[in-house]
Amino acid sequence: MTAHSPQSLREGTRRNANLAILLTGVVAGMVGLSFAAVPLYRLFCQVTGFGGTTQVAEQAPAEALERLITIRFNADVNPELPWRFRPEQREVTLKVGEQGLAFYEARNVSQQPVTGTSTFNVTPLKAGPYFAKVECFCFQEQLLAPGESIQMPVSFFVDPAIMEDRNLEDVTTITLSYTFFRVTEEAQDDAVQAGLELESATDETIN
Repeated sequence: MTAHSPQSLREGTRRNANLAILLTGVVAGMVGLSFAAVPLYRLFCQVTGFGGTTQVAEQAPAEALERLITIRFNADVNPELPWRFRPEQREVTLKVGEQGLAFYEARNVSQQPVTGTSTFNVTPLKAGPYFAKVECFCFQEQLLAPGESIQMPVSFFVDPAIMEDRNLEDVTTITLSYTFFRVTEEAQDDAVQAGLELESATDETIN
């Protein structure tokens, strides 16, 4: 059996402690970034398909298939955003591959200009990889003047590749959901600061 000196034990303990701190910082940093900077969280979901996140396409397929799927629409607003936000239609039924168009309405009920940005997903979550948007208000932030209301379109289709996935054979309805959040300078600054602190902690541990 190899004996370890007190110094080597202390060094091993210190390395383990640093690793634990780093991992904790990574987790906390990711959580902080997801809430402080919604666009970063949205980008992560788009890349990974996490949580039923939809896809983006330049155009719909040339031909539609006979299978019908009903698309339902849902709208939510974070309590910090003084908006009213709702879909203008309850649902639409389309053929797989057929391009659809729906509208949401948002109204700023406050007495000052407010910028909002939205996250989005579909349920069932397994349908996310097959639900594609061609155009969407969610691709950019929305600035509304006091009392201003706007109609916001979303153009979409269900990818014909869904026909090849046996796990999706039971899907007849897909719900498209949006949640709007308030965009503030403080939130963006917090996200940048959290990223810098995380990078600094990583460098110190490695060195």
